[in-house]
Amino acid sequence: MCLAVPMKLVSRQELKGEVELSGVRREVSLMLLPEAEVGSYVLVHAGYAIAQVDEQEAQETLALLREALAAEEA
Repeated sequence: MCLAVPMKLVSRQELKGEVELSGVRREVSLMLLPEAEVGSYVLVHAGYAIAQVDEQEAQETLALLREALAAEEA
């Protein structure tokens, strides 16, 4: 099963960007999403930003992921 995680784009330099989620930052390729702007939320899969989502959708997805993790731990 593959999973793309919504993360906030906090900086970019040409086709490389830095994203953040819960204080964790990662470098991603923006090759598939060159129009992504700093401050937007992108879906990250295998080191690539593959789609842009609005903040509400990102927060809803993250809430569902947290619920799944909590259920798994219980």
